[in-house]
Amino acid sequence: AGGKPLTAKEVKTIARNLGFRHRETAGGHEQWVRDAPLPFRKMTIDSHLAPFSPYLIKSMASQAGVSVREFYDALGR
Repeated sequence: AGGKPLTAKEVKTIARNLGFRHRETAGGHEQWVRDAPLPFRKMTIDSHLAPFSPYLIKSMASQAGVSVREFYDALGR
């Protein structure tokens, strides 16, 4: 699993599957937040940068508190 560029739609699916919800934001930087389980997490999805490079995927996975592999795996949940 992993390695392929992800679209904004795929990353939003991953965010939802990991328990994140979209918080109203202006512009291209979408804030996705998760209150539980603790700690509180915030992930930024820059839709205009899609398809996302491995570097950005690694960054978003880190913000979500999961490994890159877990991030990709969450797409299929």
